[in-house]
Amino acid sequence: MLLIAILLFIGQFAALKLFDYFEREPRAVAAALQAITIVNFTKASLLASHENRRLALLSELSGKEGVRVYAADILEEIEPLPNDPFIKILAEKIRSTLGKDTLVAINHFGVPGLWVSFNIDQDDYWVVIPRIQAERHFPWQWLNWGALVILLSLLGAYIIAERINRPLRLLAKAADRVRSGEIPPQLPEEGIDELREVSRTFNQMTDALARLDAERTLLLAGISHDLRTPLARLRLSVEMLPDKETSSLKSGMVQDITDMDNIINQFLDFVRGVEGEATQMIDINALLKSIYQRHTRAGKRLILKLSPTHLVGLRPLAIQRLLSNLINNAFAYGSKEVTIATKINAESLEISVLDNGPGIPEVHLKRLLRPFERMDTARGNEGGSGLGLAICDRIAKLHKGQLTLHNRKEGGLEAKLTIPI
Repeated sequence: MLLIAILLFIGQFAALKLFDYFEREPRAVAAALQAITIVNFTKASLLASHENRRLALLSELSGKEGVRVYAADILEEIEPLPNDPFIKILAEKIRSTLGKDTLVAINHFGVPGLWVSFNIDQDDYWVVIPRIQAERHFPWQWLNWGALVILLSLLGAYIIAERINRPLRLLAKAADRVRSGEIPPQLPEEGIDELREVSRTFNQMTDALARLDAERTLLLAGISHDLRTPLARLRLSVEMLPDKETSSLKSGMVQDITDMDNIINQFLDFVRGVEGEATQMIDINALLKSIYQRHTRAGKRLILKLSPTHLVGLRPLAIQRLLSNLINNAFAYGSKEVTIATKINAESLEISVLDNGPGIPEVHLKRLLRPFERMDTARGNEGGSGLGLAICDRIAKLHKGQLTLHNRKEGGLEAKLTIPI
């Protein structure tokens, strides 16, 4: 809208300047002819009168039709003409007809008007023509019409821009929902042809993504289900082995089976998603205390450093899964003591899970949030599927938030969840 307004203003300004340029000379010529006619008629009247009657005739002529006639003094000081192209053209046309010695002045002796000199015999005279007959007034009516054209054009531009922007806003919101892992509703296929085609293509893309996600969910769920049955039989068989002959192998086989079962659970968590859960206003401190009590009962050392309580719009089960994954990672890869700290800012809530482990090389911090990415050698653990942090990042984005990993200066890793409030 601003761009259109600027272009319209420049166009109107250019039009007025062009009008001024092309209208200036014809208007000056017409005004000059009028002034020349008045001077010639005045001079002819004085020449036709007797010398003794000229003063009386001057008094009689002065004031007729607003034109005044004064006697001139050869010693008068004549001010230069103003720097106006119209006045200069007017003076040149008058001198070219009445003679180069003709004097032309504006507002001489403080009396407003166009002053033109002429002489009869040895006497000099001034004819003062009202400036309204010689001046070129600013075309205010054109300015008013131009302002009306600009207002109507801006109104039309606003309607057109709104017609274009509405589907674009809907498209931006839908794309943001896709980025957060959600499937948006179908966009209305309306508006101009190009935007209608974009909306149709976007709808086809979201349909394809939804089908792909459903097929992936079905595939992984089917594989997980099919794997669990032989795993259960295998674990039962291992448990039934005699302890004396297989005690050294039995515990390792049971642990391997447990790890495989945990990996299958992570697969199911990843494909199950949390998009269907409704958002609720949750007391974040109460949620963290319940997580703290759960891990404390399991014999884990968890430390809470909480800011004042605050109600936040969250999906409670999803946030519990996110925090549990971060805490379990901190215990598994870090140390035996994990700290949870919160911080309330003007526009966001920060929840940090801190451990005292070896940390992660800086070059690998960002890629660990992608699915199936692992850094076992850096953190000293051989288990997992590389989906835990990917699930956490997915949940963070679902809340319009961000999950970041930072190496602490005092040693260890900080996993920080930032959620807008």
